[in-house]
Amino acid sequence: MVAGANGANGAAIRLAGITKRFKDKLAVDNLDLVVPTGSVCGFLGPNGAGKTTTIRMIMSIFNPDAGDIEVLGRRSAIESKDRIGYLPEERGVYRKMKVKDFLTYIGVLKGVDRGQLAKWIDEWLEKVELPGVQKKKCEELSKGMQQKVQFLAAIIHDPELVILDEPFSGLDPVNARLLRRLIDELHAQGKTIIFSTHVLHSAEQVCERIFMINNGQKILDGTIDEIRTQYDPKSLIVEPANGSLAEARSALGAVRGVHSVHDSTFVGCLEAQLDEGVDASELVSTVAAATPVRRVEIRRATLEDIFVHLVDPGDSEDSIRASLSDTTHQGGA
Repeated sequence: MVAGANGANGAAIRLAGITKRFKDKLAVDNLDLVVPTGSVCGFLGPNGAGKTTTIRMIMSIFNPDAGDIEVLGRRSAIESKDRIGYLPEERGVYRKMKVKDFLTYIGVLKGVDRGQLAKWIDEWLEKVELPGVQKKKCEELSKGMQQKVQFLAAIIHDPELVILDEPFSGLDPVNARLLRRLIDELHAQGKTIIFSTHVLHSAEQVCERIFMINNGQKILDGTIDEIRTQYDPKSLIVEPANGSLAEARSALGAVRGVHSVHDSTFVGCLEAQLDEGVDASELVSTVAAATPVRRVEIRRATLEDIFVHLVDPGDSEDSIRASLSDTTHQGGA
């Protein structure tokens, strides 16, 4: 039973026990997920984890073998298609069409008033830093430029729910930052946004919630703050004032509450791992008094730390393919 336009309890997307199999491969295994209305949810996992399959089931491109899906209060995305914007993993524009003609065509297909389209297209091409490309053929644009045009095609009808599959793939740092800003802008308008990505830094900057799967199963689901608290590394980053890591290492090792000291991933810094139960904030001043320092800061868990902690290197698609290749070669020897 559908409860309201946005689903029960304010959920824009609700998955319950979703399972999908392709022949012998179990791509998605009994997944549950709730994406609150108005939130930004990052969908993470290694290649082959089942992210794109799940998104395609949400979009009703695939039907699940088992489980229930609710999108914007409806039993399928097909019933809510005019309220959803979707950027698929496979990029594609009508290459021979001019940019403005292409976006106008997509806008009309999605029910946008033709009289409003010209102004909207011009304004948004400015926003994505593509001024003056209206009369260029799509095939004349670079891949990154085509991707931005396709992003505009996904949001041209002002959707309530925006689903982006690997939106940062192939973008340089400047354009990745631009896309993060646009996602923030859409979020500020109250839209619900869910996107899959391998670019953990971008997910960390824009997401309120993180959903991670591996081998088709959910391994992480919560807000950024909840996840960081759960995987708190309980350590301090220390940058010695005199540049002597050896002296600082010795001094920090003698501080009560410091379990161990090792080189940090930050150049010229040390990381002091704390004993269980020690309050990192209370130890900052003690550490600063123990040795001359330029800075002492509490280290927060990053999504990269958590990803590496939860995902076995052998679970990546590249590792699986290499393993299959080795098995094939051995069998043929």
